[in-house]
Amino acid sequence: MTTAQLAAVSFLARYAGHTHELYSYQLRRWFQWCETNGLDPLIGIQRAHVELYIRSLGDAGLMASSTNTMMHGVRGFFRFAHIDGLIPADPAVYARLPKVHHDESRTQGLDRLELIRFLQIAQTVTVHHGALAYLLGINALRASEAASVRIEDYAETLRGHRVLHLVGKGDKPATMPLTVPVLRVLEACRGERTSGPLVRRPVSGAPIDRRDVYRMVRRVAKAAGIPRHISPHSLRDAAITNALDAGVPLRDVQILARHADPRTTEHYDRARGNLDRHGVHFLTAYVASV
Repeated sequence: MTTAQLAAVSFLARYAGHTHELYSYQLRRWFQWCETNGLDPLIGIQRAHVELYIRSLGDAGLMASSTNTMMHGVRGFFRFAHIDGLIPADPAVYARLPKVHHDESRTQGLDRLELIRFLQIAQTVTVHHGALAYLLGINALRASEAASVRIEDYAETLRGHRVLHLVGKGDKPATMPLTVPVLRVLEACRGERTSGPLVRRPVSGAPIDRRDVYRMVRRVAKAAGIPRHISPHSLRDAAITNALDAGVPLRDVQILARHADPRTTEHYDRARGNLDRHGVHFLTAYVASV
């Protein structure tokens, strides 16, 4: 195993699941580019090499945001190789990435009326579709998180609230309350069962996976008459966006979404350009009241 391969294995060992798959793909692409250009992927790499690679990603047709995403694994690879003493300096730390201007999330979510209709229609398809819709559209779970929910995960009551325990992105544990409407559809889906996966395939009764979540969401969207493409993330987007539109403070929406950075949550605020909500109104009223 070469030094570069050892560094790659050491870096990827930190991750699991979809993150591991994504970073593995990003490093394979970096290694292939280096091989094509007669470079060792680790030893002797300079900042200029990294920036040439970044430019090659753009020349290959990647958008600025996709190029930045593609560099996550490569930058982490060099950072930890430097930490481990395999290279004297990190050549990617000052490499310039293309600027990305985010006005809002690019996911086409559901507005308030569409979300209401989606939740209503989902319950008429099957109890499993209903439970899945509420987990995605109200509690803002990700597809893999919703597929992994077990009956035992929401059996506990804390401070008067029934709560759902889950392990989210990055293996981060989270606890969130279940409102009465959500609990009602979860209990309808549970039936007489006391343990095991909550949402199942309606016909076979087998536990669902991420692909089933996508199929079930598409089925409900079609039944609800929503013409555009709707994915599980569209429902997570709808939950976050509608919470912001409802006036929930950014900090509380960040907790709902389980975002590490509040700037990520801000990307979902489609109405932040609304002049009626501009902070100058509140500041003027505050000063005038003195």
